[in-house]
Amino acid sequence: MKKRIVAAASMASMPLSGTAQAGEVSAPPAMQHAAPALAEYTGKTLFSDLWKRSDLSPRDRSIVTVTTLIATGKSAQLRFHLERALDNGVTPAEIGGIITHLAFYSGWPNAVSAVEVADGVFRDRAIPESELQQAKVDLLPPPENDESRASAVEKNMRPISPSLTDFTNGVLFDDLWRRPDLAPRDRSLVTIVALTANGDADQLGFHVQRGLENGLTRKELGEVMGHIAFYAGWPKAFSGANALGKLDQ
Repeated sequence: MKKRIVAAASMASMPLSGTAQAGEVSAPPAMQHAAPALAEYTGKTLFSDLWKRSDLSPRDRSIVTVTTLIATGKSAQLRFHLERALDNGVTPAEIGGIITHLAFYSGWPNAVSAVEVADGVFRDRAIPESELQQAKVDLLPPPENDESRASAVEKNMRPISPSLTDFTNGVLFDDLWRRPDLAPRDRSLVTIVALTANGDADQLGFHVQRGLENGLTRKELGEVMGHIAFYAGWPKAFSGANALGKLDQ
């Protein structure tokens, strides 16, 4: 029994084979042997269809995928997609920014697990310290409408949880959201993906609206939901898509 468990764990952490930058990806031998139909979908549907659709750039697809894997704790599959993200134009500092952002939106344990994988990728590629995320940075100015958001949190949450109110209006929105290691558009994208992937679609309304204000388009967000379906499952993607649809009602 112990040998079977070890073998299963090894299969789960196997990287897909191929060249990430060129998009030439095939299923690993274990998948081709144990689940050939899955191998067929992986090669022909996932990487030869989904990843080549033009409604999202390869860079955005990498951000969506890396975010989904981190937010849902799938660190065994993360190395391949971090490599692919770097090849698709996501910078090391942006990867650090995604991990840090997701500590707040999917929990510290998931972020810490991702750090271990990212550090290995950065070291293997000999990425210099100057290209990595910096702890101390000059913050971006707050959004124009942030006072109304802060007031709503103060009014609705203060009577229930003073600590959550303080951290939300303080460290979350007045610090994390203003860090320049992720552009506001990408920070919104990461947030929307994390909420959708974890089934928190009831929190999407505010963040979808903010994402549109930060430069995301409805077409891009619709394509995001199609991409998430493959990495977090169809039910989560449908819940996210339904939340998008409510904006038009």
